[in-house]
Amino acid sequence: MRFSEADGSNGQLIDAYGSDGILIGGRRFPRGLIVTPNQVQEGWGPAHPADLTVEHLDALIAIEPDTQVIVLGTGETQVFPDPALYFAVIGRGVGFEVMDTGAACRTYNILMSEGRRVVAGLLPWR
Repeated sequence: MRFSEADGSNGQLIDAYGSDGILIGGRRFPRGLIVTPNQVQEGWGPAHPADLTVEHLDALIAIEPDTQVIVLGTGETQVFPDPALYFAVIGRGVGFEVMDTGAACRTYNILMSEGRRVVAGLLPWR
C-alpha cells in the first residue's frame, strides 16, 4: 500500500509497505527494521513476533533515548508480546503501542508528522 498524507518535513517518512517490504526514501527494506525521524536501522527483530525479547525493545529505546512512544509492528497480523515486555517499556515512562505492521507504519507517520519523539520497530509480513 502506498500513502502520502503525512508531512515528511520532520524526518523519515514511510512511503509504502506490503508483503515485499517497507519503502522509505525510495529504498525497500524486506526485513525487520527500526525507524525514527532521524534514521533507519536494518536487521532488527526476531523472525517471529512471539520471539520478541526485552533486548529487542531495549534496542528501540537505545536508538532514541528521549523516545515518547514506541510503535511495534508485528507483521501481517497483530500479535501481542509477553506482558513482561510491556512492563519493561512502560516502566521507563515510554508509551508502547502494538499493532500489525501496516497500522504501525501509518501510526508512525502520523506521530512523526506531529513532531512526536517516536520509534517504530517493524517486523515484516510472514
